[in-house]
Amino acid sequence: MKTIFFEESAILFDMRRGRPSTSPRSAFGKRLLQAREQAGLSQAQVAQKLGVLQRTIAFWERRPCSLLPEQITTLSDILKVPVEQLLFDSPPKAARGPAGRMKKVLEEVSDLPRQQQQRIAEVVEALVDRHTNGHKQAA
Repeated sequence: MKTIFFEESAILFDMRRGRPSTSPRSAFGKRLLQAREQAGLSQAQVAQKLGVLQRTIAFWERRPCSLLPEQITTLSDILKVPVEQLLFDSPPKAARGPAGRMKKVLEEVSDLPRQQQQRIAEVVEALVDRHTNGHKQAA
């Protein structure tokens, strides 16, 4: 925190301004505040870019509210975060894909010529099909 002294008074920078709220933040408000602070923007800066008043951003950060879809996408662009980060508490689940050895093999296959990739895909599909049908017959 920076402190600048003017005669006998001190001015503290990075100090929270305004009066503290007595109500807890909404879940969306917490995520919006966090994203805004990570972007290094003030409420006034976000408001100006969004075309609303600063007190609107303050309200959104504090109270449960409904935003228009275009407001959420614009906020996402301004704050440079995915829409999902603003809307959901937990990050979206990563796409499921192969892991470990299989991932490495598939990455190597992707470097082969297209014709060889197609042959390998046919063999793998046949094996998976046989395995799947084998489990259906056993059940």
